[in-house]
Amino acid sequence: MSNPFCNYIAGQWVECKSGKTFPNINPANTFETIGEFQASGAEDVQAACEAAATAQPAWSTAPAPRRGEYLFKAAEILESRLAKISEEMTREEGKTLPEAKGEAKRAINILRYFGAEGARQFSYQIPSERDNVFCYTLRKPLGVVALITPWNFPIAIPVWKMAPALVAGNTVVIKPASLAPLSCYRVVEALHEAGIPPGVLNYVTGGGVSVGNPLVEHPAIRAVSFTGSCDVGNALYEKVTRRKLRVQLEMGGKNPTIVLKDADLDFAADVLVNGAFFSTGQKCTACSRAIIEKPIFEPLLEKLVAKTRKLKVGNGLEAGVDIGPAVDAAQLETDLKYIEIARNEGAQLVCGGKRLTGGVYDHGYFVEPTLFTGVTAEMRIAQEEVFGPVLGLMVANDFEDAMRLANGVKFGLSASIVSRDLTRVHQFINGIEAGLITVNLPTAGVEYQLPFGGTKESSFGMREQGPAALDFYTETRTVYIKYA
Repeated sequence: MSNPFCNYIAGQWVECKSGKTFPNINPANTFETIGEFQASGAEDVQAACEAAATAQPAWSTAPAPRRGEYLFKAAEILESRLAKISEEMTREEGKTLPEAKGEAKRAINILRYFGAEGARQFSYQIPSERDNVFCYTLRKPLGVVALITPWNFPIAIPVWKMAPALVAGNTVVIKPASLAPLSCYRVVEALHEAGIPPGVLNYVTGGGVSVGNPLVEHPAIRAVSFTGSCDVGNALYEKVTRRKLRVQLEMGGKNPTIVLKDADLDFAADVLVNGAFFSTGQKCTACSRAIIEKPIFEPLLEKLVAKTRKLKVGNGLEAGVDIGPAVDAAQLETDLKYIEIARNEGAQLVCGGKRLTGGVYDHGYFVEPTLFTGVTAEMRIAQEEVFGPVLGLMVANDFEDAMRLANGVKFGLSASIVSRDLTRVHQFINGIEAGLITVNLPTAGVEYQLPFGGTKESSFGMREQGPAALDFYTETRTVYIKYA
């Protein structure tokens, strides 16, 4: 594996101006450095934005089907390297190898989906009320767009931003998360090998202050798509809206699963375990609140505890491991801090709650999947995002009480219900304050061909993924032609 990994600017792999690098560490084995990446600064961002601005006019006038061909070629390249990319993702982010393979396949599918969008209709014709007037719309790219992506889906999220931006005719400067930059690097590498013109795609690694700030402040940038924490997203909003830039923010969640008394308990327990603990709970769509009707609370709790205790925590490269490590020391500290906060607030710890130590656990950031009962609506564990394998169990007196608890947070990303009562299911769909709604499914697990996004404090701006993704990256122009 080449070392260090370079930035990609104007079609060239280049080191940053400072010559400094930072390590990409395996969270399951902190003795292993995956690679050194460029600790870039404002000069590097300047070069990337200038390259993107220079390339944008020619790229925007290239036929959209031709732009899509680069995405198809990149998908083929990535598919040929699926095993390698999946292993690298597990080593840099910590998720299990099956989860990493699933995410890499999803990225490949997204490239193909948006590659095909290049050959689909980008506009529509509308009848005029006047004689001999032909009316239609055009989609025009915005220009240079900045993409800032997180570590928890280090290949899928860069691709689901990058692919629609590129096929729509924009040029891109992307800053991947410093905790997992290699997965995004592999996508950029594939697009480079696919022959994408110089400057159309630019990749710059480094910190939020040194790279993120000068990127969103650069005058060439016309739009910013960001996925990350609420604090950073809200600060970004204040920064870019003063310039009237288009902005897309995907931020936190405190996602509920309501379990009604008619539910099959084994099935409900499986849904909760999947939503709360897979990917170490490090998903913005992960379930962190289980809201359970009182008559089934105790029997469901018994099943949940039994299933949770069977989960194997370890290095995601090992067969049979269900849950990998927290992504770094800071996230592990956050997980443990919220577990302590919950105990101090009076929640009862019934399963897990400790950092795992001894043997290989001493070389990684491992925490037990954790269940709390006695969680009430005002507790911080019921209101604030943990982003770890911690599930708070809440008792609801009835359906109306469950809905009150589910909606009683500032977030509104995803929500689930487990029930066979169609009346209650439809009442839930109509009343829940969430952008992603699932029935008899975990809160996490979305598909690329449908729109993605939340409501309330979880999201701002237009939807990602699916056909709606192109709306963010284009402007609509309306044309009237008098032809006689």
